[in-house]
Amino acid sequence: MNPFEDVAARAICAFHDEAIAGGAPGRDAGDAWRHIAENHRNNRLLWDEEDQARRTDVADAAIAANKRAIDGCNQRRNDAIERIDEALLARLAGVAPAADAWHNSETAGAMIDRLSILSLKIHHMRLQTMRDDASAEHIASCKERLARLSLQRDDLARCLDTLLARAAEGRAFWRVYRQFKMYNDPTLNPYLYRSAPSGSEP
Repeated sequence: MNPFEDVAARAICAFHDEAIAGGAPGRDAGDAWRHIAENHRNNRLLWDEEDQARRTDVADAAIAANKRAIDGCNQRRNDAIERIDEALLARLAGVAPAADAWHNSETAGAMIDRLSILSLKIHHMRLQTMRDDASAEHIASCKERLARLSLQRDDLARCLDTLLARAAEGRAFWRVYRQFKMYNDPTLNPYLYRSAPSGSEP
C-alpha cells in the first residue's frame, strides 16, 4: 500500500489552486494536510504583504508594519514545512532505507512549499496576461513566463512524486532540517538580547 497516495503532487497542486481561487477544500486535519494548508495560507499572506511592502505612497510606519507581518508569516511558513516533513516521515516508520538509498538534499516539505509558491506565481502571472491596460509586449512576455512557470511546477511535481514513491520503497530518504531562524529568536539575535534591560531574561 502506498502511504503517500493522498499527497500525490496532483492533489497538492489542485489544493493550492483551489485555495487561491477562494475555495476551502476539506482535508484530514490530523495529518500532513493540515500543515500543507497552513504553509500555503502563509505563502498567500506573504505574497500580499511583500507586494504592499514595495509601496512608495504610504508612511514608513505602514511599510514597517508590512515587514513585521512578513517576518511572522515567514516563520509560520517555515514551521509548517518542518511539520509537513514530520507528518510524512511518520508514515515511513516501518520502512528501513536500503544501504544505497538516495539521500535527497531537499525535503518533501520544502518541495511542497515550492509548489505552493509556484502556484501563486502562476496565478499572478496569468492575471498579468489578462490585463487590458498593458502593452502587447507585456502580455506576450507574461505569457512566455507563464509557460515557463507551468513547466517548472510540472517538473517539481514529478520530482516530489518520485521522491515519495522511492521513499516508500526504501530507495530514497530525507531528513527534517530545522531552519533555526536566529533573527526571530531574542536569545540569538544580538540586536534583541543586547537591548534587553540588564539582568532580565530576553
